[in-house]
Formats: sequence, structure tokens, C-alpha cells
Amino acid sequence: MELIFVHGALVRDGEWWWRNTAERLEGSTGIRSRALALPSCGETVPGEVAGGLVADAAALRSALDDVAAAGSEAIVVGHSYGGTVIAEAGRHPAVRHLLYVSSYLPEVGLAQGAIISGEADPVSIADNGDGTLSVAGYDTASFGARFLQDADADTQLEAWQRVTAQAVASFVTPTTAAGWKGVDSTYLVCADDRSTSIDLQRLHAARATHSVELPTGHHPFITRPDLVVAEITALLGR
Repeated sequence: MELIFVHGALVRDGEWWWRNTAERLEGSTGIRSRALALPSCGETVPGEVAGGLVADAAALRSALDDVAAAGSEAIVVGHSYGGTVIAEAGRHPAVRHLLYVSSYLPEVGLAQGAIISGEADPVSIADNGDGTLSVAGYDTASFGARFLQDADADTQLEAWQRVTAQAVASFVTPTTAAGWKGVDSTYLVCADDRSTSIDLQRLHAARATHSVELPTGHHPFITRPDLVVAEITALLGR
């Protein structure tokens, strides 16, 4: 069994975001995990933002092909935008379970921008004029207060240092598949999330096989890895 973590939009270094949970998970269950590098965030070619949703989904399919070739299965974790990547990647025989964290299970034809367009207090995003988007109007303190209010100041700073530009195509490309359909899944609703509204989370959680509410902000795998590992351990027993 392997676990693949697909991080959210407008950040880089998925391994850092997932590390707290990965270490605890391996220590308690023996399951090793890795973070998927997203081309749209410049993680596959250093300094080069490439592709968009289609390229990110292709990267996930390639990782799952490797799992299948090794004769294993995978749990895929999608955080925020990562759920849209899972949808576009389509059904894959190596997937045993899908785990969503404050994420999305979009129907075919929905782009990421459309999914979040109805939020009453949307995250501020600016067009950089070069085919990329970035968060706008934030600094370390305001970013931390919105996305990691349940983390300490040092962690908030480290997170802010990993905010990056992302290809516009990640937000405007409609999905052509719904990879979550027909696959056993669990949705972790983050009840104290200040980024994705609780209403939008619950809308998408209703499409998952199971859902659980956690008393956390947008990144429980950083701030409460114990809770995330407990849910992964529980789903392994199903």
C-alpha cells in the first residue's frame, strides 16, 4: 500500500506540507507516502510553470501507473485543488481509496475557478499577466491568519515561503472526467476553515462515501496530523 498526496493551489513543496502526517503515518502503520509534484506550480521543471490541470492530472496518472506496475495499491489524498486533479485523472485501477481534505469532487465540465466562484469571501487571487496567477494582498501574518490560524508563527512563516505562482490553466480548464465516481472515498470537513467555506465543503462531502468533521483550519495534516492519521488508519480497516 502506498499513499500519494496531491497538494492545493498556489503553493509548492508538497513534501513539506505533508511531512507531519507522513512521518506519523509511517511510524504507526508502516505506510510510506509521497507528495506529487505539480507541473502547474513549477515543481517538475525548476523555475518553469508548465501546463495546468491536464498536466497535473497526467502526473497523478503516471504515479498511479508506477504503483500498479509494482503490484500495489494506493490511497490518494487530495487537498483543496488536489481534489480537482483527482477528478481529471479519472478512474485508475491502482486506487483503493480517495481521501479529501477541505477539497472538491467536481462534476464533469467544471473548472476550478467555477467551483469556488460562489464563495462569499473568496481568497484574493491576481493575474500576473504571464499566464500565471498568485494570491494577492497577503503577507505572512494575514496568510497565516486565513490559512493556518491553528498553527504557530514559525509554521505560518514556513508556509508563506512556499506560496508560489501557478498556471492560469489550472483554474480555467473544465474537467473532462469525474475520477471520484464509483470509488470508495472519505471527506474530511475542516470545521474551522477560513479559506474554503463550510457550506462548500459539505456540498462536496455529500458526494463522498464517508465524511468526518474535524475541528481544524484548512491544513489539518500540518496542525493535527494525529487526527488525519487516525482517519487513514480507520479507512484501512474497512
